Amino acid sequence: KDGENVTVKIGTTEADQEAWRVFKDLAKDNGITLDIVSFSDYSPVNEALAQGELDVNKFQHIKYLAAYNQSSGNDLRVVGSTEIVPLALFWKDHDSIDGIEGESVAIPNDPSNQGRAINVLVQAGLLTLRDGAPTLTPTPADIDKDASKVEVVAVDASQTPNAYNEGRPAIINNNWLQRAGIDPASSVAADDPNSELAEPYINVFAVREEDADNEDIKKLAELWHSDAVQKGVDEDSAGTSVEVERTP
Repeated sequence: KDGENVTVKIGTTEADQEAWRVFKDLAKDNGITLDIVSFSDYSPVNEALAQGELDVNKFQHIKYLAAYNQSSGNDLRVVGSTEIVPLALFWKDHDSIDGIEGESVAIPNDPSNQGRAINVLVQAGLLTLRDGAPTLTPTPADIDKDASKVEVVAVDASQTPNAYNEGRPAIINNNWLQRAGIDPASSVAADDPNSELAEPYINVFAVREEDADNEDIKKLAELWHSDAVQKGVDEDSAGTSVEVERTP
């Protein structure tokens, strides 16, 4: 704080999106200066927050945050919800999954998105899981290859647009779609954001435990749901994001 002015350092992988431009201006109008720290990859963002290099971050869903806490022993907390962004399958120069049988589909290999990506293909009728496979966290080893119509190749999420541009079907996270200039509305299949199975994928603002009740950060989480910011979210996601307002 500097008198009545407050500066909040926030980390994200989405800083170049329209919603963030609107969000920064709106925060300023409400007495909060956003110092936005842009990251090119997911992996360092939570650690930067845990080490005090950030005050808050917004780039991840609940399941990714939970996996980080479990693996690191840290206790980052949810301070506000934002939206669910459907995870979708993209196939260059195709507008449906017709003819996809026998293809190898690139999917993100991080633990929090790999299972969801596999479930996108299950919901599309392209993969069949073995009996007893976990509902939320299937891995490639849980796939019944003989009963499935496609194979999967797990790669770093940042590499999925490359697979798409090479002509291979790929499941691509929204962040990487935007960077690669791929229209989110051009997907050939996607999961259902209104399903109970989608709840772990609600995107959130996250803070250190001691800031869980920080009023300035809570105010930012509220401002994200303003009409102006949501209009930007809608533009960035080509109308695919679904707003979610839940208690922490």
